[in-house]
Amino acid sequence: MSLETPSTTNDGAATLLADPRFELMPFDSFGEQMGHLPDGAAIAVTTSPTLGIDATVEWTETASEAGYEVIPHVAARYVRDRDHLDAIAGRLREAGVTDVFVPGGDREEPAGEFESAHDLLVALEDLEYEFEEVGITGYPEGHDFLSEETLAEAMERKEPYASYLVTQLCYDPETILEWIDTVRDRGVDLPVEVGIPGVMNYQRLLGISKKVGVGDSVRFLRKTSGVLGFIKELVGSRGQYAPDELIDGLAPHAADPHYDIRGVHIYTFNQVPDTESWRLGRLEN
Repeated sequence: MSLETPSTTNDGAATLLADPRFELMPFDSFGEQMGHLPDGAAIAVTTSPTLGIDATVEWTETASEAGYEVIPHVAARYVRDRDHLDAIAGRLREAGVTDVFVPGGDREEPAGEFESAHDLLVALEDLEYEFEEVGITGYPEGHDFLSEETLAEAMERKEPYASYLVTQLCYDPETILEWIDTVRDRGVDLPVEVGIPGVMNYQRLLGISKKVGVGDSVRFLRKTSGVLGFIKELVGSRGQYAPDELIDGLAPHAADPHYDIRGVHIYTFNQVPDTESWRLGRLEN
């Protein structure tokens, strides 16, 4: 990959950070964290293994009523059956949602008939409620429990039902770009929302984990083979991580149609004030 001038990097960083998606977990702190976001910001609401999909829908309704653009996670393994999916979709459409993200979900045993994201995507296609955008997951650093072949096959099956990809959290821009190269070589041309960590304080992350028992945040991190990279980054940053190197590595390719990076999806781990302060500071430079 060719070297880029600092001005190109700065322009690319501004493009990536101008209008990101902020992912929030549906904990009690959601409302407070939401208040630190810009008016009308895009908020992705996760499905929590601890709280279930009802909390996702409820916070989606609350955030939408407050004027935010909301992208709920409709995690397949938390939906009981087609009637349950129909009820969820109806509430989301009533709330003005036009964009949903469909992961498989972290639940070990499915709540009902949907074993995978593909199963739910097929069922979603048959509903009377339509969504303009549907996102699916990509794994730049692989998955701890699934082989690369399995992940590739799953993406091939899901692609016809999707309009974009969201990558799981990754700290290495080269790994992300190489993964997009691989996806493009397989014929997948969906635009990519690159998942990046926000500013992350280890002690605060640990506090969140303790509040939710097993720890949704730690469970999320363990899904990817990059969990050791996460630990390394936090240790190397003396307990507080900021994604400057990651953004700078992606920035020169922000406008490249081959990569088709349409923005960043910030995993805030409900640490919005630190992340938003960092983002605004980068936009001022």
